[in-house]
Amino acid sequence: MAVSVDTVYKTVLYILNKEQRGYVTPSEFNSIADQVQKEIFNSYFPDGNQQNRKNQNNAENDTEFFNMYKDISYKLYPFEREITFTYNSTNDGFIQTAPPTIYKIGEVVSTYTGQPEIESITQLVDKVDFNKISKSKLTAPTERYPIYYTTNATIAPSTVQQLLLKISPTPDTVVVNCLTNPTTPNWAFTTGGLGQYIYDPNASINFELDISEQTNIIVNVLKYFGIIINNPTVIQVAEQEAQKVKINEKS
Repeated sequence: MAVSVDTVYKTVLYILNKEQRGYVTPSEFNSIADQVQKEIFNSYFPDGNQQNRKNQNNAENDTEFFNMYKDISYKLYPFEREITFTYNSTNDGFIQTAPPTIYKIGEVVSTYTGQPEIESITQLVDKVDFNKISKSKLTAPTERYPIYYTTNATIAPSTVQQLLLKISPTPDTVVVNCLTNPTTPNWAFTTGGLGQYIYDPNASINFELDISEQTNIIVNVLKYFGIIINNPTVIQVAEQEAQKVKINEKS
């Protein structure tokens, strides 16, 4: 379950008011919210590597609900996608044709139609090895053992460079298991008769992070506004107040 951008914003406002630190506009909050989400998301990868090393050394707790490596992996599930890449003849490679924005690519599966149809996991190599392997009679890639390397290309009419996969031999279809970047959170609003900001749930975008990160998001947003929360009870009370405000707005 995602984290409500409205709950986070109202909680932040409540604490700022309690601490007499002034007011944060929606645009100020949105810019900080985006930065905080990116920081938390990026922290999963070094944390995951560290926990994986503990697994390898048999130093990791492996009970059902207390395995930190699995917990971090679980938090990445919302960002995992299978994305189809299509062939671009101009660049002789495969490109992604639609959003979302890719953060990392994982397993690449190349499919070769025929009798029989062959579906192969494609090995990543660098460009130098790709050329060497492809030109060698002994190591030339096959439909069962294809290879690829990544590069960038500008695909018309866009002027933005896109990820390009060079695959040998050229498959008929390509599906890539990817991690995507989080969607930018946005507390959207309309303006009331007194100039007040009125939350617009239809136009707003919640944090994509797991609900377990809600307190972490709030604390990190507050840090950007110069507030350090040492007592977690303050966050709990503020979240309760934010929920009361939301209920009152709907009543």
